[in-house]
Amino acid sequence: MINRLNINNVKDCARLANALWPDTEYQELLNEFTDLINSDKAECFLYYEDEASKEYIGFAQASLRFDYVEGSLSSPVVYLEGIYVDDNYRRRGIAQVLVNCVEDWGKDMGCSEMGSDCELDNNLSVDFHNSIGFEEANRLVCFIKSI
Repeated sequence: MINRLNINNVKDCARLANALWPDTEYQELLNEFTDLINSDKAECFLYYEDEASKEYIGFAQASLRFDYVEGSLSSPVVYLEGIYVDDNYRRRGIAQVLVNCVEDWGKDMGCSEMGSDCELDNNLSVDFHNSIGFEEANRLVCFIKSI
């Protein structure tokens, strides 16, 4: 049901990531995830249901953050960079299984806290985070100005 990111499934991971982040080019995501394969500070978990087809239907990307993470009291913090489950497979507990993998990996890496974020207006993601035990640490609006 769960495989870690590797050279054999990196294209599947990039495909799922492209569904989550459609404004990012597939090739850019493929390059990013290929670079993560041998990282000791990042991990991806891919979920499949059917052993025969091994069609991946979800993924979770995590990293170790050593800089300050909003609301945290420790360092490093395992950070849920992205999580996605195909629309046809949602509300079956798959995301929770993926988050559990991230938590276990974080604990193995010496973390005692997990962070995450989402856009302010992404109510679906806010509800998801609340439902799996996250507590809101802050709300933030970021600005940029050309000079």
